Amino acid sequence: MKKLIFILSLFILPASVFAQDTWVEDPAHSKLGFTVTHLGIADVPGYFGDYDVTIEASEEDFSDAKVELTVQTASIDTRVEKRNNHLKSPDFFNVEKYPTMTFESTGIKEMGDGKYELTGDLTLHGITKPVTVTMLYRGNIQNEMTQGNLKAGIQITGMIDRSKFDLGGNFPPPMISNDVRIKADGEFILQK
Repeated sequence: MKKLIFILSLFILPASVFAQDTWVEDPAHSKLGFTVTHLGIADVPGYFGDYDVTIEASEEDFSDAKVELTVQTASIDTRVEKRNNHLKSPDFFNVEKYPTMTFESTGIKEMGDGKYELTGDLTLHGITKPVTVTMLYRGNIQNEMTQGNLKAGIQITGMIDRSKFDLGGNFPPPMISNDVRIKADGEFILQK
């Protein structure tokens, strides 16, 4: 009898127990940036201005987060038009052939103090490779500007090796570092 009651209780539990919340970035308060080292002596930053990020999570602390990111590679901006155009060319991103890069998380591991090791598949320049980054959950807040929807702060930091994605092969280190540091800061709005 107890077994039957347990089985029946699974069917009558509220749907919200198993529900995944969807969070989307607030573009006005989010940024996707990167930094490379030029000639071994100076850091050069850049940003992507056109991207979409969605996070699915059922846990309040984002400990089961699934992250999906799509970036329009032509939106690259290093504040120098000539350099931007070169980065869009076949020497680097080849934006006509590869208009997007994507990241889809495959796992998350708690590290403590709101930090998580986020693993996933990055597709860049037509090549897909696994990458690992650090995700920091910075808390949440009710915000009247978002019609009372909950807002959460997330920061992603990490490093990728551009040579693994055949990006800028004619420009070896120290001209341009293979290591590309990424830093993304975002405010995410809970969708109701």
